[in-house]
Amino acid sequence: MPPARKRLRSYDHDKVVAAVRAQFGHVRAAVETLTPEQFALPTRLGDWTVRELSAHIAMVASLVVGYLERPEPETVDLALLDWPFATVTAQAKVDEDTRAFAAGSEIGDLFARTGRDLDAVLPGAPPARIVPMRFGGMRLGDFLVTRTVEMVVHTDDLADATGLEIPYDRQALAACTRLLADAIAVKAPGGSTEVRIPPYAVVQCVEGPRHTRGTPPNVVETDPLTWIRLATGRTTWADELAAATVRASGERADLGPLLPILG
Repeated sequence: MPPARKRLRSYDHDKVVAAVRAQFGHVRAAVETLTPEQFALPTRLGDWTVRELSAHIAMVASLVVGYLERPEPETVDLALLDWPFATVTAQAKVDEDTRAFAAGSEIGDLFARTGRDLDAVLPGAPPARIVPMRFGGMRLGDFLVTRTVEMVVHTDDLADATGLEIPYDRQALAACTRLLADAIAVKAPGGSTEVRIPPYAVVQCVEGPRHTRGTPPNVVETDPLTWIRLATGRTTWADELAAATVRASGERADLGPLLPILG
């Protein structure tokens, strides 16, 4: 796992809190319209149906509440930019926890309870408070940024499975895009390639000559949702190049071998 030696950017805590609550609200509104037939639809996430996917979205939001109810750890074990590389180690446990969370409860009830709990605990919760998340102690402010990734990525999964048009909160989409952009700079440090994801992020990565002025010799540009799908393995570099949703120029502009980032 590449070490996150420094934080590449800061996030406004109040905006992140609002983004998590807003995106959860968008998903909740969509889930409330689903029929039993739609809950039984397959998703692109293995053998999960829309029901498991919906339960997972409620669960990853509810973790904020659960972690804040536990005793505060003494140390921070995980930096924000460590998180994307740690997720791959928890896939089996996440599946197990999701199925347990969904068992015996209506999806609508899960969302209603989680929404009430988020509204009760998030306003005023200090960003420096350490929470005992899955991989160790993590600052709440950082953990909430990871929740924007979970919310946005799975909103896209839900839209893909159901055909619904679900809104994206602008701040949630921005935070998700920026974290996954910064993660590739951690995975492939360097300054030879510029990755542009307008309007939210520009990062430099990949070893090689660093440009100092003008247009860099190696440039990758794409839109936020395409970047998020690439970074999470929902699509492939070759497919997006063929679809012209990714534009890449220069001999060091092939990011295919570095993707996906998130497990």
